[in-house]
Amino acid sequence: MAGTGTLSSEETKGGNNNNEVLMNIDNDTIISNKQDSSSSQTTSIPVSFLQKLVAEVVGTYFLIFAGCAAVVVNKNHDNVVTLPGISIVWGLAVTVLVYSTGHISGAHFNPAVTIAFATTRRFPFKQWIYLTSPILGAITGAWVYNALRHTAPSPSLRTTASFIK
Repeated sequence: MAGTGTLSSEETKGGNNNNEVLMNIDNDTIISNKQDSSSSQTTSIPVSFLQKLVAEVVGTYFLIFAGCAAVVVNKNHDNVVTLPGISIVWGLAVTVLVYSTGHISGAHFNPAVTIAFATTRRFPFKQWIYLTSPILGAITGAWVYNALRHTAPSPSLRTTASFIK
Protein backbone atom coordinates (compact mmCIF):
# COMPACT_ATOMS: atom_id res chain seq x y z
CA MET A 1 0.00 0.00 0.00
CA ALA A 2 2.92 2.32 -0.40
CA GLY A 3 1.85 5.34 -2.37
CA THR A 4 -1.85 5.37 -1.44
CA GLY A 5 -1.36 7.57 1.63
CA THR A 6 -3.02 5.14 4.04
CA LEU A 7 -1.48 2.54 6.31
CA SER A 8 -2.84 -0.87 7.05
CA SER A 9 -3.01 -2.21 10.60
CA GLU A 10 0.04 -4.42 9.98
CA GLU A 11 2.15 -1.44 8.89
CA THR A 12 1.16 0.67 11.90
CA LYS A 13 1.97 -2.14 14.35
CA GLY A 14 5.43 -2.59 12.87
CA GLY A 15 6.30 1.10 12.91
CA ASN A 16 5.07 1.99 16.39
CA ASN A 17 7.45 1.27 19.27
CA ASN A 18 5.98 1.70 22.74
CA ASN A 19 8.53 1.87 25.55
CA GLU A 20 7.59 2.65 29.11
CA VAL A 21 9.07 2.06 32.54
CA LEU A 22 6.86 1.59 35.59
CA MET A 23 8.19 1.58 39.15
CA ASN A 24 6.31 -0.08 41.96
CA ILE A 25 7.78 1.15 45.25
CA ASP A 26 5.99 -1.46 47.35
CA ASN A 27 7.47 -4.42 45.46
CA ASP A 28 10.86 -2.82 44.70
CA THR A 29 10.74 -3.77 41.02
CA ILE A 30 11.00 -1.92 37.77
CA ILE A 31 8.83 -3.22 34.97
CA SER A 32 9.89 -2.27 31.47
CA ASN A 33 7.41 -2.88 28.67
CA LYS A 34 9.17 -2.96 25.32
CA GLN A 35 7.09 -3.73 22.29
CA ASP A 36 8.54 -4.19 18.85
CA SER A 37 7.28 -5.54 15.56
CA SER A 38 8.28 -9.15 16.31
CA SER A 39 6.87 -9.72 19.80
CA SER A 40 5.71 -8.14 23.01
CA GLN A 41 7.97 -8.67 26.02
CA THR A 42 7.94 -7.53 29.62
CA THR A 43 11.14 -7.41 31.65
CA SER A 44 11.21 -7.09 35.44
CA ILE A 45 14.39 -5.78 37.08
CA PRO A 46 14.51 -5.83 40.89
CA VAL A 47 15.74 -2.65 42.53
CA SER A 48 16.90 -3.18 46.07
CA PHE A 49 16.42 -0.61 48.78
CA LEU A 50 20.20 -0.21 49.05
CA GLN A 51 20.38 0.74 45.35
CA LYS A 52 17.76 3.41 45.98
CA LEU A 53 19.76 4.80 48.89
CA VAL A 54 22.99 4.86 46.86
CA ALA A 55 21.24 6.56 43.92
CA GLU A 56 19.94 9.29 46.23
CA VAL A 57 23.37 9.83 47.84
CA VAL A 58 25.15 10.00 44.47
CA GLY A 59 22.48 12.25 42.93
CA THR A 60 22.48 14.73 45.81
CA TYR A 61 26.28 14.66 45.92
CA PHE A 62 26.60 15.72 42.28
CA LEU A 63 23.82 18.29 42.59
CA ILE A 64 25.46 20.06 45.52
CA PHE A 65 28.95 19.71 44.05
CA ALA A 66 28.01 21.27 40.69
CA GLY A 67 25.77 23.98 42.11
CA CYS A 68 28.20 25.16 44.75
CA ALA A 69 31.07 25.06 42.26
CA ALA A 70 29.14 27.38 39.93
CA VAL A 71 28.53 29.87 42.74
CA VAL A 72 32.16 29.90 43.92
CA VAL A 73 33.60 30.11 40.40
CA ASN A 74 31.31 33.06 39.73
CA LYS A 75 32.45 34.81 42.91
CA ASN A 76 36.17 34.15 42.47
CA HIS A 77 36.39 35.09 38.79
CA ASP A 78 34.66 38.48 38.68
CA ASN A 79 31.10 37.25 37.99
CA VAL A 80 32.05 35.35 34.84
CA VAL A 81 29.24 32.80 35.27
CA THR A 82 26.51 35.38 36.15
CA LEU A 83 23.27 34.67 37.98
CA PRO A 84 21.47 33.22 34.94
CA GLY A 85 24.48 30.94 34.40
CA ILE A 86 24.30 29.71 37.99
CA SER A 87 20.58 29.03 37.56
CA ILE A 88 21.26 27.11 34.36
CA VAL A 89 23.91 25.00 36.12
CA TRP A 90 21.48 24.07 38.91
CA GLY A 91 18.68 23.37 36.43
CA LEU A 92 20.82 21.24 34.14
CA ALA A 93 22.24 19.34 37.10
CA VAL A 94 18.73 18.51 38.33
CA THR A 95 17.64 17.50 34.81
CA VAL A 96 20.61 15.20 34.24
CA LEU A 97 20.26 13.62 37.68
CA VAL A 98 16.52 13.03 37.34
CA TYR A 99 17.08 11.29 34.01
CA SER A 100 20.02 9.25 35.30
CA THR A 101 18.78 8.19 38.76
CA GLY A 102 15.05 8.85 38.69
CA HIS A 103 14.17 5.36 37.50
CA ILE A 104 16.05 3.86 40.44
CA SER A 105 15.12 6.02 43.41
CA GLY A 106 12.47 8.49 42.30
CA ALA A 107 15.04 11.33 42.38
CA HIS A 108 13.84 13.09 45.52
CA PHE A 109 17.24 14.72 46.34
CA ASN A 110 15.56 16.52 49.25
CA PRO A 111 14.28 15.10 52.54
CA ALA A 112 11.34 17.53 52.39
CA VAL A 113 10.12 15.85 49.20
CA THR A 114 10.27 12.44 50.88
CA ILE A 115 8.39 13.74 53.93
CA ALA A 116 5.74 15.30 51.68
CA PHE A 117 5.26 12.03 49.80
CA ALA A 118 5.10 10.09 53.08
CA THR A 119 2.47 12.40 54.60
CA THR A 120 0.29 12.11 51.49
CA ARG A 121 0.77 8.32 51.58
CA ARG A 122 2.62 8.14 48.26
CA PHE A 123 5.77 6.82 49.92
CA PRO A 124 5.98 4.20 52.69
CA PHE A 125 7.06 6.03 55.83
CA LYS A 126 8.34 2.73 57.25
CA GLN A 127 11.38 3.38 55.04
CA TRP A 128 12.37 6.39 57.17
CA ILE A 129 16.09 5.70 56.64
CA TYR A 130 15.54 7.00 53.09
CA LEU A 131 15.57 10.51 54.59
CA THR A 132 19.26 10.20 55.48
CA SER A 133 20.47 9.64 51.91
CA PRO A 134 20.03 13.19 50.58
CA ILE A 135 21.48 14.60 53.79
CA LEU A 136 24.56 12.37 53.52
CA GLY A 137 24.94 13.19 49.81
CA ALA A 138 24.74 16.94 50.43
CA ILE A 139 27.26 16.85 53.25
CA THR A 140 29.64 14.69 51.21
CA GLY A 141 29.33 16.90 48.12
CA ALA A 142 30.02 20.07 50.07
CA TRP A 143 32.91 18.50 51.96
CA VAL A 144 34.60 17.13 48.83
CA TYR A 145 34.18 20.43 47.02
CA ASN A 146 35.71 22.32 49.93
CA ALA A 147 38.57 19.82 50.17
CA LEU A 148 39.33 20.36 46.47
CA ARG A 149 39.08 24.16 46.77
CA HIS A 150 41.21 24.34 49.91
CA THR A 151 43.25 27.50 49.77
CA ALA A 152 45.68 29.10 52.17
CA PRO A 153 44.09 30.16 55.46
CA SER A 154 42.69 33.64 55.38
CA PRO A 155 41.52 35.95 58.16
CA SER A 156 38.20 36.38 56.38
CA LEU A 157 35.93 33.72 54.90
CA ARG A 158 35.07 36.19 52.13
CA THR A 159 38.51 35.91 50.56
CA THR A 160 38.73 32.13 50.48
CA ALA A 161 36.56 29.55 48.75
CA SER A 162 36.91 26.98 51.51
CA PHE A 163 35.93 26.72 55.15
CA ILE A 164 38.66 24.13 55.78
CA LYS A 165 41.44 25.77 57.75
